[in-house]
Amino acid sequence: MYDYLVVGLGLAGISFCEVLEKEGKTFTVVTDDSQQASQVAGGLYNPVILKRFTLAWKAKEQMELAQPFYAHLEQKLGRKLDYKVPVLRRFASIEEQNVWFEASDKPGLDYFLSTTIIQNKNNSIDAPFGFGEVKYTGRIDTATLVESYAAYLSERDLLITETFDFSNFECHSEHISYKSIQAKQIVFSCGYGLKNNPFFNYLPLNGTKGELLTIKAPDYKEDSVIKSSVFSIPLGNDLYRIGATYKWKDKTNEPTEESKNELLEKLKTFLKCDFKVVDHVAGIRPTVSDRRPLVGQHPEHKNVYVLNGFGSRGVLIAPYASAQLFNYIENHESLDSEIDIQRFTKKYFGN
Repeated sequence: MYDYLVVGLGLAGISFCEVLEKEGKTFTVVTDDSQQASQVAGGLYNPVILKRFTLAWKAKEQMELAQPFYAHLEQKLGRKLDYKVPVLRRFASIEEQNVWFEASDKPGLDYFLSTTIIQNKNNSIDAPFGFGEVKYTGRIDTATLVESYAAYLSERDLLITETFDFSNFECHSEHISYKSIQAKQIVFSCGYGLKNNPFFNYLPLNGTKGELLTIKAPDYKEDSVIKSSVFSIPLGNDLYRIGATYKWKDKTNEPTEESKNELLEKLKTFLKCDFKVVDHVAGIRPTVSDRRPLVGQHPEHKNVYVLNGFGSRGVLIAPYASAQLFNYIENHESLDSEIDIQRFTKKYFGN
């Protein structure tokens, strides 16, 4: 019997598996490729919400956990995953510069926001008012992470590649069973796929479709992430990822011409050089109505848990939320009330 069965292998599933392995727990994973959010994510870890110049939720605590977490994964998997890259916020006016300086004086933000305005020296960018720099930022290559982690588990016979079949799942008082697998606990970390989960489909997981382009722009020559009306993320070899859109109605993984045109229109407001679109991808972010993760125990089945709802900040949130869930299950520590699914469970189950 395993200690855990984990369902889903995006950022949430990988982070939880890492905690289990570190703590000496046995586990196996069931996953399919129905959810693409982790694979197609921009992968930025950026503690600041640059639209409003505010600090993201628990950003500093999450950064402190995330950086050693990804460094360990790089060493373990033998793959480059973490690319340290500055994030530059393009200013559209003098007024935006002033708002930036006001924000940089605020406790918490002062650690991350540079007070030096960076003048634009790139002829391919229209930025007459310069940039503000966010410090300690970077990009995780999430596609490589998911692919190499799946290979790592597969080599150890810890990965079952299939769609989880609830008709073959049973909950017992002391364990769960799935087909021939028995485990003490099960954790569902399957992103937007949670909508099809009969145990947790009452949770308000909205799902927000995001689309990204990859462009080839030999004359761009930019090593920093540029944030204007869209992000431009350098990938090397004259390639840049451009994103992202936020659509609430379309719940498919299919890229659309409408979103492509929207991204190109925004990109052309500041990028002046020629480029070619070489890729266009889409995925559904697991977003929640109150913009907080969904973590915790099913109200009736005490060995059934959820780890989900990381939205567009999964790279930072995943290690933090995974540690929270493990300590809740194994060490009986309280969950952070902002992520505990009890905030929604009471409405449906009255307890």
